[in-house]
Amino acid sequence: MKNNFSIEKFCNNLLSSCEKVQEKDFEKNEIITTYIVNRNQVCIVLEGSADLMRYDFNGNQMIVERFNQFDIFGEIFYQINTNNELFVIAKEKSKILVFNYDIFEKKCKKNCKFHEELLLGLPNLVLSKVSDLNLRIELLAKKTIRDKLISYFKILSEKAFSKTFTLPLSLTDLADYLSVDRSAMMRELKLLKEDGFIKKSGDKITLMIM
Repeated sequence: MKNNFSIEKFCNNLLSSCEKVQEKDFEKNEIITTYIVNRNQVCIVLEGSADLMRYDFNGNQMIVERFNQFDIFGEIFYQINTNNELFVIAKEKSKILVFNYDIFEKKCKKNCKFHEELLLGLPNLVLSKVSDLNLRIELLAKKTIRDKLISYFKILSEKAFSKTFTLPLSLTDLADYLSVDRSAMMRELKLLKEDGFIKKSGDKITLMIM
């Protein structure tokens, strides 16, 4: 597997070389896809961002994942649970690359050689997805709201290569993402500031510990 794999180059090559791949535009709050019916669909965010939302029978929602540029998602990464409905919703105007994974078995009419590159690139895409899911599981495994917040802030700090970073989620969305009560989370954020663990100014967070 190549360490210099570029998902941006991969997406550009795929779009220009294979007729079975589509680029679709979505407006803010538009449903990109649902996981109710398995359509063997794979999606990659080219521009914008989206949330994977779970709704239960009582109408309660939870953000399962946030997808940003070049993140991959689709039904093939989740086992469909009939007790819940899963929707991917655009958080802003977005461009999404879409293809079905049966593309690996059936070559297009062009008989494009990029199918071979697709097979080589797929493990990199899957590993990236597995890494994201592992981080999510690690966050949800934390027993307290404080531990969840600090762990999440450390992840953002490492991604930004800085102790100061911008929260990618609103506080309401963050509470959903961490599966915690918003009011309880707000109290914990206040305590983290008072205890000197973080500094907060708007959506800017500075992590004072590592």
